[in-house]
Amino acid sequence: MKYKVISLLFLSYILLISISFKAGVPEEFLKSLRAQYEKDPKEWPKPEVDSGIVWKELAAMTYPGNSGRDSSSIKKAQLGKLLFFDPRLSSSNQISCSSCHDPEMSWTDGRKLAIGHDHQSGIRNTPSIQNLAENRLFLWDGRRNTLSAQAREAMANPVEMHVDLDQLPAKIRKIKGYKVYFEQAFGKGSKYGEEQILESIAAFVAGISSRPTRFDNFMKGRKRALSDQQIWGLHLFRTKARCINCHNGAMFNDGEFHNLGFSNYGKPNQDLGLYNISGNPADIGKFKTPSLRDVMRTSPWFHDGRFNEMEALINMYTAGMPQPKPRVAQIQDPNYPKSSPHLKKLDINLEERAAIISFLTAITTAPLEFKRPELPSNDLKQ
Repeated sequence: MKYKVISLLFLSYILLISISFKAGVPEEFLKSLRAQYEKDPKEWPKPEVDSGIVWKELAAMTYPGNSGRDSSSIKKAQLGKLLFFDPRLSSSNQISCSSCHDPEMSWTDGRKLAIGHDHQSGIRNTPSIQNLAENRLFLWDGRRNTLSAQAREAMANPVEMHVDLDQLPAKIRKIKGYKVYFEQAFGKGSKYGEEQILESIAAFVAGISSRPTRFDNFMKGRKRALSDQQIWGLHLFRTKARCINCHNGAMFNDGEFHNLGFSNYGKPNQDLGLYNISGNPADIGKFKTPSLRDVMRTSPWFHDGRFNEMEALINMYTAGMPQPKPRVAQIQDPNYPKSSPHLKKLDINLEERAAIISFLTAITTAPLEFKRPELPSNDLKQ
């Protein structure tokens, strides 16, 4: 039921955006834009990209399948799926990986901040785990560089799953129904070690992807997959709105870290982002650029979940973001963070903002209905 309600709301939002597209936009202008964007991307209008930025043109995504995976990898992913949904991997036996990464919510949780062990609130928003296999660094501050390490982070974190990874293998071994799955994935007589558990979860997560969107269909030749308003939004995304500076390529992200002015530097709730990992003062307040795939279904947005309405988020970008200034006591602080130089005030009117949002709906699609697995038990007959 939750899946159906979310899907209906999403479809209603798309309809509302389309209705709000005013007839006052010159038809010849829209025809001209469509003609330009129906050409090969190499012939598209020049994007507005800042000097020094390494970028890729927007592109359709190649969606993973099992064709390139061997039998062992598939078996590991099948085991990983069970482990991902099993709350017995947490110390409380109540929290699974899927508690924060719900397939019906595009693999996020819809909360401003994540909620974990003993109902503790985390300090950051839960990002979607779709298409993670395309990443080189993981988590908002990039502190892990493999899917296995990311899974370990969540499981061992006292505010998340709060599990003792040294004790977890013995706990899993007591669930006799898991034996056949471990043997299929790693061979008969294989041990239920931490490495095997994390490798299996990583194999499952590596196969989680978003679905093809109308933008993908447009890029593959279905030129009517995008409306005139969405093509206008695509054009603005690449030019006046400057979104392509950070959100580019097939994944609509650059894999880099940027300071958008929301570190709360010097306050009790400060979050210094990448600096906590690198120790480089230049990294204070920098967070990883998220993919915009399925963005209209993954609110709230930003590392602290501060935006839950896309209109407000676009308005903030149009204003050039907050650009915080040091207080008197901070004027001499050499480490006071500087916001990204790529943030600039934009001359984007309300109708143009609506077109950008309409384009964002074109890179968003509802997930297929996902059947959660039946978990192994101690009954060997299962």
